[in-house]
Amino acid sequence: MSVLDSFRLEGRVAVVTGASSGLGVTFAECLAEAGADVVLAARRLDRLEETAARVRALGRRALPVATDVADPDGCTALVAAAMGEFGRVDILVNNAGVASAHPATRETPEQFRSVIDINLNGAYWAAQACGRVMEPGSSIVNIASVLGITTAGLPQAAYTASKAGLIGLTRDLAQQWGPRKGIRVNALAPGFFATEMTEQYDSGYLASIVARMLLGREGDPRELAATLVWLVSDAGGYLAGQTVTVDGGFAIT
Repeated sequence: MSVLDSFRLEGRVAVVTGASSGLGVTFAECLAEAGADVVLAARRLDRLEETAARVRALGRRALPVATDVADPDGCTALVAAAMGEFGRVDILVNNAGVASAHPATRETPEQFRSVIDINLNGAYWAAQACGRVMEPGSSIVNIASVLGITTAGLPQAAYTASKAGLIGLTRDLAQQWGPRKGIRVNALAPGFFATEMTEQYDSGYLASIVARMLLGREGDPRELAATLVWLVSDAGGYLAGQTVTVDGGFAIT
C-alpha cells in the first residue's frame, strides 16, 4: 500500500453525529471523498437530507437518521439503522455538541446539565452503541476542543468541562477497547474554525483570539477534516488514546 492509498476509506462505513451543520457537514463530505459511505445523525432530519445529498453527489451512499445523542436508546437505534443498511460500522465521529456561555454564578442546573448531556454523555452513548458492533481495526474519534485544554476568555464552565471530560473519556475507552476489541479511540481538539458557531461571536472577541494564534487566522474546516481522515484511516493506524490539537498554535500561547 502506498502512503497515499493508506488514507483511502473504500469499503468502510462511517457514522457522523452532529452532521446537520457546521463541522459535521465537512466531516461527512471529506470522509465520502476518501471513499467511505456515511451514516448521518442529528436531530434535524431536513438538514441531514441536505448533507446526504452532498455525500451522494460524491458517489457514496448516505443514510440520514434523526437522532438525539443524549438518549441512549436513540444511539442504539442509530447503530441498528446503520447495521441494517450497511451491515457494518467502521468509524464513529462523535461530533454532536452544543456551546454555552453563562457566568458560573448564574448558570442554572438545567443549562449546565444540557451541555454535559449532549457533549459528553451523548458521545459516550454513541461510542457504547458502536463499540458493541465494531470489528477490530475500527476507529472512534471524539471531537473535543482546545477549550478542554486552555481558556479563551468566555464564561464557559459547562462547555469546557464537557470537552475536558471527553478527552478523559477518550483515554479510558482507548485502554479498554484497544487491547480487547482492536478499536482505536482518539480525540481531535479543534481551535477556532469558520462555522456557524464562530459567526455568532462578537467581532472584537474573534480578533483577540486570532491575535493569540501563531498562524494568525481562523482554521478552514477542511484542514480539520483532513486530520480526521488521517486519524480514522490506515495512515493513522498506530495512534490510540491521543488528543490531536488542531488550533493554529492557540493552546501554547
